[in-house]
Amino acid sequence: MRLGVLDIGSNTVHLLIVDAEPDARPAPAVDERTTVRLMRYLDDGEITSEGVEALGDAVARATKAARKHGAEEMMGIATSAIREATNGAEVLAHLEEIAGVPLRVLSGQQEAELTFLAARRWHGWAAGRLLVLDIGGGSLEIAMGIDEKPEFAASVPLGAGRLTKEFLRSDPPEPDEIDDLRSHIKKTLAPLVKELGKLPSPDRVVATSKTFRSLARLAGQRFAVVGAQERRRMQLADLKDWTPRLAKIPAEQRMELPGITPERTYQIVAGGLVAQRAMKDLGIEELEICPWALREGVLLRRLDHMG
Repeated sequence: MRLGVLDIGSNTVHLLIVDAEPDARPAPAVDERTTVRLMRYLDDGEITSEGVEALGDAVARATKAARKHGAEEMMGIATSAIREATNGAEVLAHLEEIAGVPLRVLSGQQEAELTFLAARRWHGWAAGRLLVLDIGGGSLEIAMGIDEKPEFAASVPLGAGRLTKEFLRSDPPEPDEIDDLRSHIKKTLAPLVKELGKLPSPDRVVATSKTFRSLARLAGQRFAVVGAQERRRMQLADLKDWTPRLAKIPAEQRMELPGITPERTYQIVAGGLVAQRAMKDLGIEELEICPWALREGVLLRRLDHMG
């Protein structure tokens, strides 16, 4: 059957539709997104009327596309921006009416667990103990384990969009803004680093999300794999070299760099600082970019239940 997931995130409203068959890998049929950058529309914790309108337009566009492409079942999810907004419940009800399907608000831990499931299925059991990092617009998810359900899963408010709005008000950012953000990231990560330090070291470290993919296009290296899909690894040393350089370039000019897309250019500096500090504090010298993430995890879990 043709299954779809509508993901209302902090950066984009993203529609993914796959053709699913028993005992087969889900085959992508449709992958469409609308950039909203919802963090721009938060005012004292509330999503503004302009933000609600932008979300509604994006959800309507995705719903129309799902009907056009014959999605037989749709699942809707919403993540940190909706979850934490003071008017989140009201906005969610409005978006459900437009979408025509229930929208499930995921907790941060659920986001981490479903992203981990997707990474585990992609890399397989041979990856051993897996550590997965995901930088979204509103939060950072970290999960680790040796099974399909991680033994550690957590989410912290270190999303690239959130931090850009709260700390990096200048373009390019001022040195004191960068310093304040670095301190905030280190302090926020400290409890997670302490907890993960009690667990065995991972055998493989992977990262998902558009932020990590953009950074890896810029600072990473391609490596050969079977199939047409590009795969990259990124070393901490290369990321440390690029992060301060990015911070000195105005947002409009960053789009001239490889991997920096228009929807990410304003928040890539914050995303780079989070990635660098997380890799440093967790002792990660190199990580691999995983093409599957939260949406694939939602679809895989649904397929498991169907089976």
